[in-house]
Amino acid sequence: MSSFILLFGCLGLGVLLQRVKDFPMNAPLVLNQFIIYISLPALALYFIPEVVLSPAVLLPVGVAWICFAAAALFFWGLGRMFGWSRKLIGCLILTAGLGNTSFIGFPVVEALYGKEGLKTAILIDQPGSFMVLSTLGIALAAVFSKGQASAQAIARKIFFFPPFLTFMLALLLNVLNLHFSEDMKDVFQRLGSTVSPLALVSVGLQLRLERRSRHWGFLALGLAFQLLLAPLLILALYHWGLGVSGEMVQVCVIEAAMAPMITASIVAASYGLKPRLANMMIGFGIPISFITLAFWYWLVQGI
Repeated sequence: MSSFILLFGCLGLGVLLQRVKDFPMNAPLVLNQFIIYISLPALALYFIPEVVLSPAVLLPVGVAWICFAAAALFFWGLGRMFGWSRKLIGCLILTAGLGNTSFIGFPVVEALYGKEGLKTAILIDQPGSFMVLSTLGIALAAVFSKGQASAQAIARKIFFFPPFLTFMLALLLNVLNLHFSEDMKDVFQRLGSTVSPLALVSVGLQLRLERRSRHWGFLALGLAFQLLLAPLLILALYHWGLGVSGEMVQVCVIEAAMAPMITASIVAASYGLKPRLANMMIGFGIPISFITLAFWYWLVQGI
């Protein structure tokens, strides 16, 4: 219960802080940078060296890659069929193809499944969602906008992305069977625990609900894919297709059902891919996702 109080309390606090005139306008940016440079790397160093590597690890890692590929095929196909602009197609792929597997996903999974579930969530997020955004996401944004992204620029974004760097370090430690001392693990745990409160306050600060827009139809389509079709795809592939059951698959489905990724919407906006629609996907997607997440949590309890 305390995790849900923290979740909704910090989210509401962020919304309230929008009305505080003296609160810095760039607060969400600062909070997000702290999470990316400090909190997420600390979580990787805390959890990944202790993960038991097995073929089953591929399932959590594959969630984001599968959902993004499905979104690309789905919206590219519809765009070609109905003559949508390249910017609209790019916006929908980015914002509906990547879920908020960390900022919203971590506190939700921790509330529902505890620390064990969080280990799976980290695998879904770091080598999954953030890796997809840093590679395929950046490349797609450049292709569907007027800009261009060279292979060198994409490689630089990948290898200098802090969560990716620390994930690779933590994975190396795991492979070499090296572990941090209990004191260091306690430090990483304390730093990593800042993800949930800071991320949720940041999300609350950025919530913008635009009532007047010509994008309502595309918004509904994008959210339908992200909140309904993506988790259904993971459930069908992992449980019905591969016959895998248990908490890991449950966490995979829940993470696939998360609201659109904030960072992906920022990338879409920065490349001129329908910024207003990208913001609407975040503003409406986060509140609605709490309703659909309750449905998916109820559905997967029996598997």
